[in-house]
Amino acid sequence: MTGIVDSSGRALLRIRLRNPATSAENKLDAWVDTGFTGELVLPQAQVLGLGLPRGIAVSATLADGSETVLDTYRCLLEWFGEWRDIEVVMNVGQYPLLGVGLLHERELQINYPARTMTII
Repeated sequence: MTGIVDSSGRALLRIRLRNPATSAENKLDAWVDTGFTGELVLPQAQVLGLGLPRGIAVSATLADGSETVLDTYRCLLEWFGEWRDIEVVMNVGQYPLLGVGLLHERELQINYPARTMTII
């Protein structure tokens, strides 16, 4: 899978999501966030737009060390040619974040001079 590095230095990957209950789909650019240990964070508007089914609430430690509880949702992600059932964390942020939970069995290559990103 290939993506880009934008002018702000963010590694972005175009992903395809599907609601597991209704098959509603959306394509969006996700920011690869190696500080996020989960699978995917989506802004509230995108979670609601896809009508994703609610999952369980999870405890999380934020970057500033504070503890919080976050709502999760179920979603299908097209990942290397297959639909994968994943847990999505909803937030009030602006960008979808792709976390290391999806990268454990993969290699992430970011070439900043060429402005390319590859996951193999």
